[in-house]
Amino acid sequence: MVEPARLMNRPNPRRAIVIGAGFGGLALAIRLQSAGVDTTLVEARDRPGGRAYMWEKDGFTFDAGPTVITDPDCLAELWRLSGHDMAQDIGLVPVSPFYRLNWRDGTNFDYSNNEAALRAEIARLDPNDVAGYERFCDYAAGVYEEGYRKLGAVAFLDFASMIKAAPSLAKYQAWRSVYSVVASHVKNEKLREALSFHTLLVGGNPMKTSAIYALIHKLEKDGGVWFAKGGTNRLVQAMATHFERLGGTMRLGDAVTRIETYGDKATAVHTASGWRGEADAIATNADLMHSYRDLLGHHPRGQKQGEKLAQKRWSPSLFVLHFGIKGSWPGIPHHMILFGPRYEGLLTDIYDHGVLPQDFSLYLHHPTVTDPSMAPEGYSTFYALAPVPHMGKLPIDWDQFGHAYAERILDEIQHRLIPDIRSRIVTRFHYAPSDFGRDLNAHMGSAFSLEPLLTQSAWFRAHNRDDVIPNLYLVGAGTHPGAGIPGVVGSAKATAALMLQDLG
Repeated sequence: MVEPARLMNRPNPRRAIVIGAGFGGLALAIRLQSAGVDTTLVEARDRPGGRAYMWEKDGFTFDAGPTVITDPDCLAELWRLSGHDMAQDIGLVPVSPFYRLNWRDGTNFDYSNNEAALRAEIARLDPNDVAGYERFCDYAAGVYEEGYRKLGAVAFLDFASMIKAAPSLAKYQAWRSVYSVVASHVKNEKLREALSFHTLLVGGNPMKTSAIYALIHKLEKDGGVWFAKGGTNRLVQAMATHFERLGGTMRLGDAVTRIETYGDKATAVHTASGWRGEADAIATNADLMHSYRDLLGHHPRGQKQGEKLAQKRWSPSLFVLHFGIKGSWPGIPHHMILFGPRYEGLLTDIYDHGVLPQDFSLYLHHPTVTDPSMAPEGYSTFYALAPVPHMGKLPIDWDQFGHAYAERILDEIQHRLIPDIRSRIVTRFHYAPSDFGRDLNAHMGSAFSLEPLLTQSAWFRAHNRDDVIPNLYLVGAGTHPGAGIPGVVGSAKATAALMLQDLG
């Protein structure tokens, strides 16, 4: 790692441009600016955040997502780099239970890191599974140490780095799925679902995602689950404020249209407004396919990578129904999973068959139970999220079909939680796969970039530094270690280390 003073004391400080102000782009820009690299962050939308966008409508605040904050220390570190305290810009509050899981037969399961309470919940499902759960926790702790603490912020630039990690991956049977490992420890089907659904939050099918992702349990158990006061986008704004405090420059509402190259070197970026910015190093937090196929489409590398990425498996998309309703709902926790009648079959339909099933499972976000300021007094803010196939598998006209699908979701919530929901709705809107494509240039409307399969992880994922254009870097969900706030913030740490070394 290059010492910050060496960069700061140069007569002509190094310049970097980061494309895209999602969590990964912001975290990378903060790290570079903290180290004395003159950094400009260029964002197409009118505010930073990427997928962590927000809307303010009719007095309600709606987070686009993500809404589950884990490992808050990986965020706090971004402030500590320059001797600051994250608390000066944003407050995080703990969420408990982490999630309430609900099945159609009325069974509830509160998942938290209160060990006594959690064991009681498991015993209610099946007392014989308590010991199996403890063995699973030991497994999760092991993969957390190997997969997150040791490798989560390390770039895999060559196959040798993958070979080096192979013994640890083999020790924990990384080729197995999260669900199969869970199933080997506990027998109750509801508990198997409760301990394996987490991969859905990073775009992975529990039936196929590498067992390494069981580390999420240890991550949550040790660090808790948190919520940013005012919504996730307030955390984004805090990161933007900190970046600008350090001297960084942010360009909003100006989409990058092209990464300029000279030979095999990235030299500048061009934007829709006509702005051209030169830099010694360029990093992209934009969608992986968009970065190569569109922004680098004029270069052989962009064309070749675009063709290669088209053959990969991409994570599904999401349909998100946002609604503000009259009344407060203390009995509905902050995070809730409403499981449908099927688990494996539903996942197979979405991930493999690419069909939109009649049934669905929902993730329900209810932030006002934690922070009432996100709605007018006496009202509540919600969103209901359903995984759906991406548009490459399912070419639905969501502009036409979206309202009908939203009605089906409301039917489910009405049946299971809020019987008079329709008469209480004050405002509502939805966000569909087509919106991911339009607003975020997300390939096929995918919500999480590449699917987190073992064969698309670590070295097999997009590299943090391009193999052909050596001063072009990648950060975000499409790179190692993957999606989710800790994942993309970890990718920023890995990418920053490479950039600072190269700029040294």
